Amino acid sequence: MTDTISSAFSRVKICGIKEESTLQGMAGLAVDYIGFVFAKSRRQVSPERAGQLIAAANGIAMAGRRPPATVGVFVNPTLELLAETLQAAPLDVVQLHGQETPDFCRQVGERFGVEVWRALPVPEQADSAEGAARLSAYAGAVSTVLLDTAGGGTGQTFRWEVIPDYQRAAAASGLRLFIAGGLTPDNAHVLIDTYRPEGVDISSGVETDGVKDNGKISAFVERVKS
Repeated sequence: MTDTISSAFSRVKICGIKEESTLQGMAGLAVDYIGFVFAKSRRQVSPERAGQLIAAANGIAMAGRRPPATVGVFVNPTLELLAETLQAAPLDVVQLHGQETPDFCRQVGERFGVEVWRALPVPEQADSAEGAARLSAYAGAVSTVLLDTAGGGTGQTFRWEVIPDYQRAAAASGLRLFIAGGLTPDNAHVLIDTYRPEGVDISSGVETDGVKDNGKISAFVERVKS
């Protein structure tokens, strides 16, 4: 699916969806993407369960817009695993978080007709110019690069001051740049006001005791979109 959402606001992805009640709580919110984790994680869902949730999401009105696009999160999947998953869960986007090469990402998009995103960790002490060069290697292979804290799922932010270097590299390579890692309703406005990323991806930051919190989701979306 090609993203046609207006670029006036940062796009919002709520990741790690496991329950219909979470989706129901998003009714009326400007959520652009919902994410399902297929990699080993406490948020992992089966392809069959994701298929059920996707069907439920398609019946929920999100701020009078089309249903949110669906994203599947994988770590070093085989093409065979992706084929099996997509048969049960009709995803719009495959998001890759392992050591997937640009060539593999390109194969995924061509074989399955899905949009492909590549998550790249931002090492704590790494030179942002080197990271930006790594990002540029994915030009033409993916539509979007998602910057995350090294290790992923830590609930910690990376050094946001490197974002402009990545933004320039992404723009030069025709890539969209999303930001993840340690986002919360409390720090969203700082990221948006300072760097205006094209998109943001959140999971643990809208949870309470490991469960998605509809109040936090609402607060996060409102602060990003305002």
